[in-house]
Amino acid sequence: MNSTGPYSTYDPPLDRLLLTPEDPAAPQRAARLAQLGLRDTPRIEFDEFARRLALELDAPYAMVNFIDDRRQFFAGLYTPEAGPVNVAQRPMQESAPSVSREMGLDHGFCPHTVKRTTALVLDDVCDYPRFAGNAVVDEIGIRSYMGAPLVDPLAGINLGTICVVDTDSRTWGRQRLEVIKHMAQEMSEQIQSLAAGN
Repeated sequence: MNSTGPYSTYDPPLDRLLLTPEDPAAPQRAARLAQLGLRDTPRIEFDEFARRLALELDAPYAMVNFIDDRRQFFAGLYTPEAGPVNVAQRPMQESAPSVSREMGLDHGFCPHTVKRTTALVLDDVCDYPRFAGNAVVDEIGIRSYMGAPLVDPLAGINLGTICVVDTDSRTWGRQRLEVIKHMAQEMSEQIQSLAAGN
């Protein structure tokens, strides 16, 4: 990992490029998500959290994403179709790409965030050979990403991520990085509260 600017970047050697990272914790994560009832049910409170995440980070897309052994599931999702998060700065795009609640493990950047266990910041995904060829770049038009893992301290694994993406390249900056890390901790605590109620 190289360090440039206020936060680290993620640029693995070219001879080890994998679209989907190897993830030995996936079966344990899938079992824990099933135990918590979080594998495939959208939750209003998670959608609201995603809306707040988009607002805090001025991003058109935000997700609460749980990753099991076969797919990603957006239990919380905010998209431009839900309305602009900042009317003065970011009007709704006329042809905003559509994002569904499910995505394959080979799509997007959250599987990498879960595997690396720390926040991942990509100001321009096209600057990174590992990510420039990802399907979401061409299919959805994603150009920038920032995500942070959702830690389950009881199981000792990451259950998924919270993330924001944009169709424009942008500099997320240290302040936004701190916001997403703080909000990931908040969501992890909310999940633990749900677990205590199960």
